[in-house]
Formats: sequence, C-alpha cells, structure tokens
Amino acid sequence: MAKNNAANEVSATAKYVRMAPRKVRMIVDQVRGKSVEKALETLQFSTRAAAEPVAKVLRSAVANAENNNGMRADGLVVKYAYVDEGPTLKRIRPRAKGSASRINKRTSHITVVVAPGKEA
Repeated sequence: MAKNNAANEVSATAKYVRMAPRKVRMIVDQVRGKSVEKALETLQFSTRAAAEPVAKVLRSAVANAENNNGMRADGLVVKYAYVDEGPTLKRIRPRAKGSASRINKRTSHITVVVAPGKEA
C-alpha cells in the first residue's frame, strides 16, 4: 500500500473462513477494482458459495469507512482484495484394508480494502 494514500484506505478482514482459498480467490478476482455498488451486485448474483462471506467482508469495509472515517459509501472503490491461506484442519478418512487417507479442510483469511476514487 502507498504510504501517502494510507489514510484514505479502510479495510475489513474475515479470518478462519471455512472455505478453500482457491475457491474464494475466484470470487475476489471478480470484484477487485470495481465500485462498491457494482461489486455487491456481482456478488449478489453469483452462484458460488464463496460470494456470501466476500460480500459480508465488503459490507463491513464500507461500514468501517462510513462510521469510523466519515467517508461516503457511493464514492468508494474496492482498491485491494486478497485471500490468504489460514490453518488447515487435518482429518482422517478410513480406507480399505485398515489404511487411512487424510482430508484437508482448508480455511481462508479474506481482506478487502476500499478507498475513495474512480472505478478502474
């Protein structure tokens, strides 16, 4: 992030979301750089399950901008949106002949940064 514009950026994070980061990144890539209105509209009509937690984080970032920084919601743009990998829950599945295989239940950390500006 640029240091001179850091005061205008507001972020929100959802940690330990029980969804694989690869699946969430497909949704996050669709909203990056869009205005908040268009991003929420895109998420609302998406058929992917990951759209719901991403929309929740985006609404939280907009609320943070309005309530904590006094910004107006209609001029905000999704400046950054990224997904980091959280801890993996490791589970065991019994298999044939007494063996076992591992099931990895992955988690995600979703971060959305909004800032005033024009749509990219």
